[in-house]
Amino acid sequence: QVQLVESGGGLVQAGGSLRLSCAVFKSILSINTMAWYRQAPGKQRELVAAIARPGPTNYADSVKGRFTISRDIAKNTVYLQMNSLKPEDTAVYYCNARDIPHSYWGQGTQVTVSS
Repeated sequence: QVQLVESGGGLVQAGGSLRLSCAVFKSILSINTMAWYRQAPGKQRELVAAIARPGPTNYADSVKGRFTISRDIAKNTVYLQMNSLKPEDTAVYYCNARDIPHSYWGQGTQVTVSS
């Protein structure tokens, strides 16, 4: 079992920035992949960004150049820095840990971007 606790969501104007944090109650170096997903009302949950255990990252096309996923191994925390936010980024953001064969989710944090 891997417990994940997200924080950092909120309301921001378009063009602003937010940083989400995901505290992981396990060594993140023992987890295959850490990722951020988001789900907007009426839409499916989608992958936003992921970081694999060795370090490579990947991003959804819609956030490339604006969002950055990173990790602090000593703090067992994963971050999502979100810049140049757009109203279409409004969603509940979820932290995910893929600890094969298991997948764990946080409770989600709301991000709302006003125009």
